[in-house]
Amino acid sequence: MRNSRKNDNGTKNIIGEKIRYYREINNYTYSSLSDNLMLLGIDIPLQSIYKIEKGKRTVVDYEICGFAKCFNVTPNELLLDYTNSL
Repeated sequence: MRNSRKNDNGTKNIIGEKIRYYREINNYTYSSLSDNLMLLGIDIPLQSIYKIEKGKRTVVDYEICGFAKCFNVTPNELLLDYTNSL
């Protein structure tokens, strides 16, 4: 049986690298991204954003939607690389 807590590369999420990519091209700091998420009602402290990017924290569905809104992309765009690998 496959471990549902980690994906094939051993991380706890599949979008950490995409979060980092979009954060950097949008010139967000960890703090500014955390603040923008808070304005959407999603509380992700800056330390947790770092952990997400490093694959050390899971990301729940509503958080994916919040990241997508902050980056002005669709949730599907954040998941595209993984979806294409299936």
